[in-house]
Amino acid sequence: MTRIKRGTMTKKRHKNVLQDAKGYRWGRKNLFRKAKEALIKAGKYAYRDRRAKKRDFRRLWITRLNTALRLHQMTYREFIALEKSKNVALDRKVLSQLATENPDVFAKFIESVR
Repeated sequence: MTRIKRGTMTKKRHKNVLQDAKGYRWGRKNLFRKAKEALIKAGKYAYRDRRAKKRDFRRLWITRLNTALRLHQMTYREFIALEKSKNVALDRKVLSQLATENPDVFAKFIESVR
């Protein structure tokens, strides 16, 4: 029976991992074991932060909305309660964009909700 040499696949796997770790700092860009560890961690952080990004943006929109509403003597809490009672279905992202990009339209919208 002939001998099986596995160097080809190992070389290919190492090359792919090191290619993915390109741009990393210190030994993590050119040492296979360190590069593999770095890629695993990077994948975990990427997965976690894709979810955290949604929370962060929602928090940002709420902060922007609250700031814009306080200029019109209203709090965020009061505004959301009014919006729900009037069955207005605009989400926080759209309201935040409206407040930052078109403050005059936003002021009219607030009056209509009141």
